[in-house]
Amino acid sequence: MKAYKGFHKDLTCIGYQFSKYGVNRTKQANCRKNGFHCAENPLDCLFHYRDWKNSVYYMVEAGGDIDEDEFDSKISCTELKLIKKLSLLELLSEGIAYMVRYPNRPLSQIVFKESGEAPEEGYAVIRGANPKGKGKSGAILVLLKEEEQKITEVAVLIIDGKSHFPNVWYNIYGEEESERAA
Repeated sequence: MKAYKGFHKDLTCIGYQFSKYGVNRTKQANCRKNGFHCAENPLDCLFHYRDWKNSVYYMVEAGGDIDEDEFDSKISCTELKLIKKLSLLELLSEGIAYMVRYPNRPLSQIVFKESGEAPEEGYAVIRGANPKGKGKSGAILVLLKEEEQKITEVAVLIIDGKSHFPNVWYNIYGEEESERAA
């Protein structure tokens, strides 16, 4: 099954050194104890590996024995193959596609409702009827407008200091909004 995984930059996770090539294998899979952990929702990788500057993210193929978690979209498996390395923007885009495809599934813990500010990590995902966000220079804001539990519009704004400025609230259309509590 297609899934997503975060790693330390050296492709380690909880002391295990993953190989970029071939299939990584282990004996047991239990979300709470062992196995190779990954997530169906790409954004859940950012909950476990928030510091994207010191992490790498991959689209993976999870196989073998698979155990699912009731906490989020985390899965544990006995076989894991790394398919494609993803930049932060690519991982966020995969997260957008996931929410559009499955609008009624529980939100990742990193998703703000209605308004949010990009923390030091440099990105924020905001979903709601009138989503608004702000961030520091270099931040990525992902805004998803929803109506009747369906995503109707998406915007990805980069706080570049030219078209979008630091510490200014923006709406889904990239327009400035008056300040409001997040």
